[in-house]
Amino acid sequence: IVWQTPANPDYIFRDGRHVRPYHFEFISHVKNRWAGKTIVDLFAEEFKGRPYDYYVSAVKCGRIQVDGEMVPVSYIVKSSQKISHFVHRHEPPVMAWDVPILDKEDDVVTVWKPATVPVHPCGQYRKNTVVGVLQAEHGLAPLFPVHRLDRLVSGLLILARNATRADLFRQEIEAGKVQKQYVAKVIGVFPEDEQIVDVNVNYNAREGRSTVEKGKTACTKFTRIGTNGIHSIVLCKPITGRTHQIRVHLQYTGHPIANDILYLSFDIDPMCTNCPNLVPKGYDEEGLWLHCVQYSGSGWVYQCPYPDWA
Repeated sequence: IVWQTPANPDYIFRDGRHVRPYHFEFISHVKNRWAGKTIVDLFAEEFKGRPYDYYVSAVKCGRIQVDGEMVPVSYIVKSSQKISHFVHRHEPPVMAWDVPILDKEDDVVTVWKPATVPVHPCGQYRKNTVVGVLQAEHGLAPLFPVHRLDRLVSGLLILARNATRADLFRQEIEAGKVQKQYVAKVIGVFPEDEQIVDVNVNYNAREGRSTVEKGKTACTKFTRIGTNGIHSIVLCKPITGRTHQIRVHLQYTGHPIANDILYLSFDIDPMCTNCPNLVPKGYDEEGLWLHCVQYSGSGWVYQCPYPDWA
């Protein structure tokens, strides 16, 4: 087996963008609290995504190594040792086929991030990311994302092409000099007058969702663009940048994003095999009706066209 991740992944386009499975080496170093455990117990306790028997087999066949060497299943790890886990990685597909480039400058590139595509390697995604696609298909590397968009959110994404420009963007953002605009499609007739939601947002990482309760201060301004009596298109201007801020603040107004299953309220049947999910199991996910349209700062502005649903 050759333990090498291809520099340019072999993408397969079939009902979305897939990545041909590839071998990959996960590297970590033994933390102090891990020291003194057997190599198998360490993995079974710290990486619960696989069964205990898998880790026993992985150590025996050399898929798990310590400092580049095979070890017995009874091996006791020591602090700061390098642990390698060689896996055959299968990434989830993303629904988008392309990452359209909006503008390319010497030190900045802006793209229309499609919904379902994560910005950078995280979780199960490494190659099926905006950064991965831009490197593989456009030769753009290195790239430094200036801001984040949730995986299911679409729209403008700004990436610096060097660390110096990335740091300048970071300084402006931290100084509160950057303004952001999004559009959302929400349930119901949103009020005509500007709505300012100034309530704290608390993000629960374990549940993967936010609530408006004790947490970090957060403020969002909302302005209705139009309505058909069933849904409304709303311009959203987050003053702060909390996780899921726009989504939970819209829920707070009583007008959640119309296809946001995480923040919609509906009846749950304890005997139902699909609840609490909104759609039946097996359906392809879709992007949120939340789209970033503009970022602006000191003497600069970047924009992205509106999506079809707006």
